[in-house]
Amino acid sequence: MTQELTDIRTCILSGRYDDALMLVDELEGMSKKAILQNIESFLVRMLVHLIKNVVEEKMNNSWYASIRDSILKIQGLNLKENKTSYYIKQDEWGDYLEMAFADAIAIGSGEVLDGQLTPFQLEYMVDKTAVFRGATQLLNLTYEHSAKTIRSVIMEEVSKLPGGEDWKLGK
Repeated sequence: MTQELTDIRTCILSGRYDDALMLVDELEGMSKKAILQNIESFLVRMLVHLIKNVVEEKMNNSWYASIRDSILKIQGLNLKENKTSYYIKQDEWGDYLEMAFADAIAIGSGEVLDGQLTPFQLEYMVDKTAVFRGATQLLNLTYEHSAKTIRSVIMEEVSKLPGGEDWKLGK
């Protein structure tokens, strides 16, 4: 990125404004791609724990912390600098969830039920609709709540997942 900034400066100083604008567009594209990759990484992490939750029908503090942290990071990354628009709009999560789900199955097979399942077995037994429903409900919170209020709301939503009531009561 440093080289691109140097190139932009050179273009501006030499009056090549179209070239400078092209470089700015390239930098914007690189930045957006990096942000989307980070969002996808946290989406996979969240899905792994939602898959574990659906299959094992329980919740624990570690899974909650991972889900919570993932949602908070997604909220922060997804909101553009102007604080009024998003990189991924609320109705655009479908393709991202599909791609992340495949990665979460691969990773989750090493974690669900102490790694006893192959990715094929895990994918077969996971209720994908339930995982997507839970993920979508959590992702929707990032649009509906501020960074200040979302934390307590996440805790309430997670307590509604399978085994969440027992987790909430410390059982």
